[in-house]
Amino acid sequence: GEDVKPFTPGKAKEIVMSLQQPAVFCNMVGDWPALHWDVKYLSVVLDGKTIQFRLGLKTVDLVPQFETRCSYVKATLEEFLAWSCGQPSCLSGPFSCYEYSKYWAYADYKYIARVFEDKPEIFQDIRWSDFGFPGRSGKESTLWIGSEGANTPCHLDSYGCNLVLQVQGRKRWHLFPPGDTSFLYPTRIPYEESSIFSKVNIANPDLKRFPEFRNTTTHVVTLNPGQVLLVPRHWWHYVESIDPITVSINSWIELDADHEARVEEAITRMLVCAIKSAENPSGEDLWLNPTEVEATSHEINLQYLNKAVSAYFKCQKTSVSEQARPSSTGAEQRTSASCKRKKREVGCEPEGCRLLTHEFGFSTFKAEKLQKIPFGPHLIQVLPQSQETSSMGAAAVESDSRDLRENEGGHFGKLQCTRKQLVMSNDCETPAHQMDSDGSPNASETALSTNDLLDCLVNPHVISLVARLLLERTRV
Repeated sequence: GEDVKPFTPGKAKEIVMSLQQPAVFCNMVGDWPALHWDVKYLSVVLDGKTIQFRLGLKTVDLVPQFETRCSYVKATLEEFLAWSCGQPSCLSGPFSCYEYSKYWAYADYKYIARVFEDKPEIFQDIRWSDFGFPGRSGKESTLWIGSEGANTPCHLDSYGCNLVLQVQGRKRWHLFPPGDTSFLYPTRIPYEESSIFSKVNIANPDLKRFPEFRNTTTHVVTLNPGQVLLVPRHWWHYVESIDPITVSINSWIELDADHEARVEEAITRMLVCAIKSAENPSGEDLWLNPTEVEATSHEINLQYLNKAVSAYFKCQKTSVSEQARPSSTGAEQRTSASCKRKKREVGCEPEGCRLLTHEFGFSTFKAEKLQKIPFGPHLIQVLPQSQETSSMGAAAVESDSRDLRENEGGHFGKLQCTRKQLVMSNDCETPAHQMDSDGSPNASETALSTNDLLDCLVNPHVISLVARLLLERTRV
């Protein structure tokens, strides 16, 4: 019958936990009440409640439009609708300073449990149980509402994998595999716990400054209403709204590897906060993302690191003891990955150590038992974009021969140090360099900023190595 879904919850969960490339589920959520969550419906449910919108310019620059470079307003969904439709009433509202033709607005990372805290019954409109996660509903999900052009800078999430339901309008996803990390010039400035940003503006890459970006393999998919995108662990993604109004709902699924990732994030927080807090305060150096309430103290960060290490070994011990005895129940373990931006709270013990990957994870899933993934009309692969169509406007910023000559010889490896530069401030994007006669940097003319040092210190590869050394020291 028409009500029969193409995958059972068990099979869907198996796909989610084993597939290491992005894919789109179709015909899995047709009976979800959340499919009716367009902005008009949500505005009635919220009944005048204000939420924060992030506003950015529609003009495409060579530099990513990070959240530190955006404006913010609090508005109702009615006011957002009026603004996006060009109604005269917006002339005096919170959007009055932002012309719709020049700006986009994004209510992003809105935790449904918080937005609808007085209407908990609405949580059941979202049924992740159909994907094999019983008990997971809107309470563990996040809401995104945007206008045309609204986007999230290219980044990867440190924790979990991601299931994204498109409700209204369409969004275009540009995804890059974990192996492309070096080519995307990772940075932790602006700093946000659990998000690693790319210095490259994916919509308009500066190939003169970031030549390694040419080596990336882009996977592009346009997500339509009723479809669910699987974003595997550590896949980079840049997301943009391509219709006048878009609504999405997502949930992060915690993975076994998140325990080590928490240790890495704790190390990163200690280093970033310690080094940046030691600088002279500067209003121009917006290193802390607006989603971070404050730069936590060294003492708090040390507590967080010890909590993360303790949780890692607790999970390791639990996993070993469970492998020694048969599983007693198949009950779903509740996870905390949905609260992506709240992981740093000291004393917040990760929920559940027998995580989902214990059954279906990458480390324990036997290759001989992994059945062929049933790709077809109900599960669509997000394939790599062809070389001819993956430039995304890169030709517009291709360097001429003079520019190339001026920037030759600056490659020191696959970290951000691919250019020698004279930095006049804390802005790590300031280019230029002077050379001695032997071709080496002139020490009297070249200065490295704090951000240059941090880019190297907290590069994901470096942090991963430090975390493993630290855990080995603790184990001994």
